[in-house]
Amino acid sequence: MGALCAGWVLIGGSGGLVAGLIVGVGVERWRVRQERDRLAQEYDPAVVARRLPLAADLLAACIAAGAGPVAAAQAVGEALGGPVGERLARGAAEVRLGGDPADAWRRLGALPGAGALARLLERAGDSGVPASVPIGRLATEARAEWGRAATARARRAGVMITAPVGLCFLPAFVAVGVLPVVIGLAGGLLGGGGG
Repeated sequence: MGALCAGWVLIGGSGGLVAGLIVGVGVERWRVRQERDRLAQEYDPAVVARRLPLAADLLAACIAAGAGPVAAAQAVGEALGGPVGERLARGAAEVRLGGDPADAWRRLGALPGAGALARLLERAGDSGVPASVPIGRLATEARAEWGRAATARARRAGVMITAPVGLCFLPAFVAVGVLPVVIGLAGGLLGGGGG
């Protein structure tokens, strides 16, 4: 709206309105693209999927060694880094400063596949229930899911490579194997039927 008004005031008339509309649409597209790029840089789902089992294993080990869930999350978050580590450390810092555990772990739970880990940390912080076994189980499940996804990607890659290979070898097969036979049969039929 501002670009539309500015175009009308600066250029004047319908030309100014059209110029303002074009500038406004361009600015809006640029803003949407910038927001999309910011979200894409915030975390990569593949990085999260690889780091989540390691984070859960480290949390389970720290809790089994006697650390509280918040202290374990702080230590693992600082050591791990990346999107999972940053959100673990930030959630632990918020809980230490007196924040609501549900709100503190919500950012971690927003990562793909990390919802269960966030709920376990929240429950362990609220009730004091030992969390090393459930978090260890969660790490095993996350690792198995990552393995299944990697196997599915490898199978898709095998299928996807078949089409280009077929497109390369099929014409050669037709030209070298089928075409001479068809030409020979056609020559024999046409030459034998005419004489």
